Amino acid sequence: MWALTALLLLATLEKPILSLHPPWTTIFKGERVTLRCDGYHPLLLELRPISTLWYLGHLLLPSHKKSIEVQTPGVYRCQTRGAPVSDPIHLSVSNDWLILQVPYAAVFEGEPLVLRCRGWYDKIVYKLHYYHDGQAVRYFHSSANYTVPQARSSDSGRYQCSGTMRIPVESAPMFSSKVAVTVQELFQAPVLRVMGRGEPRGGVVVRCDTRLHPQKRDTPLQFAFYKYSRAVRRFDWGAEYTVPEPEVEELESHWCEVATATRSVRKRSPWLQLPGRGSALELASTTAPVPQAAALAPGNKPLSFRKPPVSRSVPSVTSVPNTTSAGLQFPTGRAPTAGPPACAPRTPLEQSAGALKPDVDLLLREMQLLKGLLSRMVLELKEPQAFPEHRETMETLILRVPVSPGAPETATVES
Repeated sequence: MWALTALLLLATLEKPILSLHPPWTTIFKGERVTLRCDGYHPLLLELRPISTLWYLGHLLLPSHKKSIEVQTPGVYRCQTRGAPVSDPIHLSVSNDWLILQVPYAAVFEGEPLVLRCRGWYDKIVYKLHYYHDGQAVRYFHSSANYTVPQARSSDSGRYQCSGTMRIPVESAPMFSSKVAVTVQELFQAPVLRVMGRGEPRGGVVVRCDTRLHPQKRDTPLQFAFYKYSRAVRRFDWGAEYTVPEPEVEELESHWCEVATATRSVRKRSPWLQLPGRGSALELASTTAPVPQAAALAPGNKPLSFRKPPVSRSVPSVTSVPNTTSAGLQFPTGRAPTAGPPACAPRTPLEQSAGALKPDVDLLLREMQLLKGLLSRMVLELKEPQAFPEHRETMETLILRVPVSPGAPETATVES
């Protein structure tokens, strides 16, 4: 019985957690830090407490305490008897005037990222700059930590700091060594999947799938579901949602979002992707075509939607030989000419244009005649001797002009 209990305990033991105090991976030469190994220490395996094993690289250290003080650079691990080895901590020792200290523990999305620029043995650093991948991101007049309240994957990269110190007079700007920082992914980007038919109300059940980081598997997550840009179910603890039967035809217009309880980290899925059009129709029990959703990039919003074009029947055109039904032959390479315009019915616009054409022609003839008479009158006024036969009629001249119906036949022009 004792042996069985011991085997069960060995099978369930987890690797211990190694921590660093203070929590900075880089120290000055001559300084000491404390390493602590926290794990499960069962008393059932042996009568005496189980000791802790310490490793520096592959070298076994002589101490068996739960915590030790070290000042030697290298990679440290710890182990409790019967349990796996802990995750490593890499300790660096510097002899520079300026060092950039970063946390030893992994920083996950949504957590604060704290960087510390430290002068030799805590001397005050003036004109302090912090750099991220070569770009200045923050300036302080004197020593201060640089904090990113909610880290993102984009905050990963190489960091550096620079500043001056008074030793005893103010020095030239000094730079620290570059330190790599990686912001760990808290959970993967979700994917919306079809689970099957909903019972008993019908519809289709979809699930928002994601995966937490192994070190953060106890982090609670909430799920929301959307159709286009409209929320069909706001954030809740359930990872599944039933699409109602009337909306099954637009199944591919749905997507989901996953977030922490504080909303510090939010990630959205692409549009729902069905494995195949045939299986989608069987799943939805409908013959209507499923709309095609516009592709979503991780950074875009699903505000656009495109349906497949509706096919319209178009009468087919069949080529025939150059022969009419009456048996008339046309020369090769020459198509028959179109029929006369009278074969087609006239539109109302064409009919009105034909009715107005005679009136327009009559008006143009009258205008040309008046133009000639006016030119003759102007010439007679300028040179009356050229027209002696019309001298007595200069005061009043009656002209007979053909006019359109409804107008007087004579027009009187007075000089």
